[in-house]
Amino acid sequence: MTNFRKLTSVAALLVASVWTAPVFADEVDPASLYDVSTEGSSSQVKAGEKGVFVVSVKTKSGAHVSEEAPLKLDVKASHVSVAKEKLGREDSVSKKAAGQQFVDPRFEVPFSAAAAGKGSVDAKLVFFICTEKICARQQKTLSVPVEVL
Repeated sequence: MTNFRKLTSVAALLVASVWTAPVFADEVDPASLYDVSTEGSSSQVKAGEKGVFVVSVKTKSGAHVSEEAPLKLDVKASHVSVAKEKLGREDSVSKKAAGQQFVDPRFEVPFSAAAAGKGSVDAKLVFFICTEKICARQQKTLSVPVEVL
């Protein structure tokens, strides 16, 4: 009898979850509201010269990066040295234009390379993407390989 009761409980849960699924169908996946790119980053530099690691967030229509919630970019590198490892909203090179309500953040982190070899610049970006209905924490891990000539 106990197994039957367990089976009935599981069946009831399955029915309830299927029944409530359409309610969630109109909710937007926060990750679909933006693109994160490292386009513009240096992938090759000569030993002794500088390169740049670029991270940009491009929001889609109706979405924006929260200006009140934390925005952090933690950068680590191998075989190259970054100018700054912890960045925040104030380090974004994007500035609001007159009349612009929100601005998409863009970071340009200089790095230098001392000797030839292969390395990388890696980062963890944490921010909140918002619409009129939601504001959701997002975390992205990024990596750009760098060849030092």
